[in-house]
Amino acid sequence: MTTSPNSSASTYTLADEQLIDAEADSMPAPQHATAGSTAARILLGASLVLIAFNLRPVFSSASALLPEIRSELGLSAFGASLLTTLPVVCLGAFSPLAPRLAQRIGAERTLLGVLFLLALGTGLRGLSSLPLLFVGTALAGACIAVGNVLLPGLVKRDFADRAALMTGFYTMALCAGAASAAGFTLPIERALGGSMPGALAIWALPALIVGLIWLPQVLATKTQVKRSGFSVEGLWRDRLAWQVTLFMGLQSALAYCVFGWLVPILRERGLDGVTAGAIVSVSVMIQAAACLVAPQIAVRGNDQRLINSSLCGLAVIALLGLLFAPLSTVWIWAVLQGIGQGGLIAVAMTTIVLRSRDPHVAAHLSGMAQCVGYLLAAIGPLIVGLIRSWTGSFAWCAVLFVALGIGAAINGWSAGRALHVNARTTEKKG
Repeated sequence: MTTSPNSSASTYTLADEQLIDAEADSMPAPQHATAGSTAARILLGASLVLIAFNLRPVFSSASALLPEIRSELGLSAFGASLLTTLPVVCLGAFSPLAPRLAQRIGAERTLLGVLFLLALGTGLRGLSSLPLLFVGTALAGACIAVGNVLLPGLVKRDFADRAALMTGFYTMALCAGAASAAGFTLPIERALGGSMPGALAIWALPALIVGLIWLPQVLATKTQVKRSGFSVEGLWRDRLAWQVTLFMGLQSALAYCVFGWLVPILRERGLDGVTAGAIVSVSVMIQAAACLVAPQIAVRGNDQRLINSSLCGLAVIALLGLLFAPLSTVWIWAVLQGIGQGGLIAVAMTTIVLRSRDPHVAAHLSGMAQCVGYLLAAIGPLIVGLIRSWTGSFAWCAVLFVALGIGAAINGWSAGRALHVNARTTEKKG
């Protein structure tokens, strides 16, 4: 049975926080960085933002070059579906490992490994080998999964006095990474003389450079082995928790359809690759602005039912416009899609916090929503590719987009009620 937020004095009051600390259960509690000077603090903040930038190019760089990948490597239509789906599957499959790695070796060292392995995985995609393309994509997806979970908590912990500002920078960096890869990958390919492998592999450089910047900062920190000091019981049996998870998963399915397939959809409609990439790039940057505004609107109401379901409708209607509306209006639909999708991502994360009694429940609910939600989200890009293979067109994807939108809206309405999940936090002995 779920409970009302007003029924407990211990309500988790950080309703406007989108940064959930995955190490909330760790004992002893992780300590924030002790930057000795303003310059060191700026370097730390810039490093965290640059790490966030590197968590998205893997998705949109392959999408921008999907026709070239298929023709040069002989990738089948089903293989293209798997390629766009694989990193999303990894997001769900590997996210539960992140808190355990952080407890064993520290969040900072874990992120260092993430950066170098991400660079390796991204580089493997540029070796003109179909098996290595998939191996590199899986490795990169696993690294992104761990980074997705740990980075928000590190930003929140080290910049507790600048949480709103750093949340904005963090969100902008995520979207900038996706937008840059969508907009610049094809021009880079042409600048490299038509080298598709080079255009894929070049996105390893930002991760490698940021890893080298992060390295001396990590070496200067002390690592303390931690253990899980708290447990959360009842979460997986709670109906509201599953509604939050399904809302997260279904809206993510729409998001990764955009990351994985919107450029090929627009190219098939007759736009050249550079223009299609630019349109997606602008749409993703609009997402960044929506991510900042939507939570502020969401927490002002008595509940989030209306905004959750309304954003689902806007995102789907805009996708239908991108599929069928005259090409002269495509920029308008791209902006609307960015508002809807960016707002959805933000309110889904906000909903996790608002439905949680305390930071421990929020961390576990976030873990549940990311693990199950991203595995569910993987069906989106997979089915888009299969529809294109079976019908020879993207037109029937409209049915999929509407179905995902309706499912997200129904669960978003239920998850938006002003209730708490029925989960109990207990401290472990010893």
